[in-house]
Amino acid sequence: MKSFFCYITLLLSLTVFSQNEQLAQNYFDRGEFEKAIAVYEDVIKAQPYNYQAFQKAIACYQQLKQYDKAETVLLDRLQKVRQDNLYVEIGYNYQLQKNQSKADKYYQTALDKIKENPNNVYGIAYAFEQKVLVEKAIQAYEIGKSLNPAFNFDYQLALLQGQLGNMEGMTDKLLDYAFANQANLPMVQNQLMRFLNEDAQESFNAYLKKALLIRTQKNQDIFWNQFLSWYFVQQKDYGKAFIQEKAIFKRNPDNFFNIINLAKLAIDENETVTAKEILNFILANTQDLELQMEAHYQLVGMEIEKATSKEYPAITEKLDLLLKKYGISPYSIQLQILKAHFTAFYLKQFEPAKQMLATALELPLNKYQKAEIKSELADVLMLNEKFNQAIIYYGQIEDDLKNDEAGHQASFKMAKASYYKGDFQWAQQQFKVLKASSSQLIANDALELFLLISDNTVEDSTQVALKKFAKADFLMYQNKTTEALVQFQQILEQHKGQSIEDETLLKVGELFEKQNDFQKALTMYQQLLDHHKESIYTDEALFYAAEIYRKQLQDNEKAKALYEKVIFNHQDSIHFVEARANFRKLRGDTNL
Repeated sequence: MKSFFCYITLLLSLTVFSQNEQLAQNYFDRGEFEKAIAVYEDVIKAQPYNYQAFQKAIACYQQLKQYDKAETVLLDRLQKVRQDNLYVEIGYNYQLQKNQSKADKYYQTALDKIKENPNNVYGIAYAFEQKVLVEKAIQAYEIGKSLNPAFNFDYQLALLQGQLGNMEGMTDKLLDYAFANQANLPMVQNQLMRFLNEDAQESFNAYLKKALLIRTQKNQDIFWNQFLSWYFVQQKDYGKAFIQEKAIFKRNPDNFFNIINLAKLAIDENETVTAKEILNFILANTQDLELQMEAHYQLVGMEIEKATSKEYPAITEKLDLLLKKYGISPYSIQLQILKAHFTAFYLKQFEPAKQMLATALELPLNKYQKAEIKSELADVLMLNEKFNQAIIYYGQIEDDLKNDEAGHQASFKMAKASYYKGDFQWAQQQFKVLKASSSQLIANDALELFLLISDNTVEDSTQVALKKFAKADFLMYQNKTTEALVQFQQILEQHKGQSIEDETLLKVGELFEKQNDFQKALTMYQQLLDHHKESIYTDEALFYAAEIYRKQLQDNEKAKALYEKVIFNHQDSIHFVEARANFRKLRGDTNL
């Protein structure tokens, strides 16, 4: 019992000191250094070896210009614990007083301590880094490395070179470090990504590419081909990345993982030509049935997206032949779902599609495969205006995969089904929850629909315009482009100036794009930008217009100006990253 009470007392004491430290930190963050130091001094009395509290206390003295007090405390601690990094702290205290000669004396003492014992390099170099004494930190690491060749400080030295603005030196050291310590490759690539993602100058991208090409040519290790492939992926140059992956495959023909991923990236970025080249390469070089099915699935999927109704019979025949070749089994689920989707959404044959999916559900499947089939089945039911049945299947997925991305997607689709059928109150409650989703795409879409319902319910309690909009939106889901366009245009005529107008302009623009009428699409987006400057759809109108100018009209200057507006005025936009990447390409930053 006595031990128990001792334990409780110790636990309470630690809790109190932790709370005190937090209180002191809050004072420190607010610049109330006198209050902070009072608390830190109490913490240090109770916990003499709490180095973090000690460092904060010194920082408080220095902020209050109590340099003598800081020095006394530092010297006292140095005498008691002999921490050699404290020489850096004392030197820095003199530097703050503009006494550089004394500061340098203590810095030199710290460096000499490394010569006495090379293991001191870690604490001393880190202390220099904390004080942003970059050249001293480099000197410390170099001394340690010279005394013990087993030490490898290439990573630390690389980052320090970067702080000095020596980007080429940083790049070379990071690459050398990565090759010598290949397990740490992700860490190195993350550092390089920081510079690739920031407003890097063309020279950095160019030098990184050059450095990788030189190493690929000089050293036949596939490590460099893999690194160069990674670089081209960051630049979204999937064709050049594929060249590297083919070189890797020649020497390691058993691994298709990176090539499959590269194909998916190319598909996501609508790089259709490159994606087809990669997928056909996979089909020509593997006997693995699952890989073959995956490649066929992606190829037919791309074909369906671009197909006209005249090509539908040929696609039907192709899908039937593939399912005959690979059979109806859990391994061919993706092909079965694709066949059902094509049958329902393109051929408009709902019953055969539902039967295919019902048959697939009878196979021995895991919960994720079942969820995928149920999701497609619910999509088909919704397409066929069987909203309540669709909601039941979405609900089953939501229950089975509560904390999974698939479960969240099902929740969103369930809410959207209610929105399509005009049950706005229930849909709005669900969108309110989903706008806090961990998935940015779901959260963004949920927020837009939540605001759509809110804005158009406040202005019009009978929800006349909202009902018309939901009907037109559903026609878009059904791929009835012409009917949807007519419906949206009627809304623009009958509800001009109302809150529904900006959403409608965006939808009409999207539909004109679908019909390849890009000038009319641009007119719609410009009307949104001119008349609804505070709209939540401004970033989308800017981005969509920029994409038309870049991809369809080849007017790079106009595209660049629109991307720039997204970058500077809409940093929270879901299109921000892509807008920035495209802007840099047009500006010539990437030197591909």
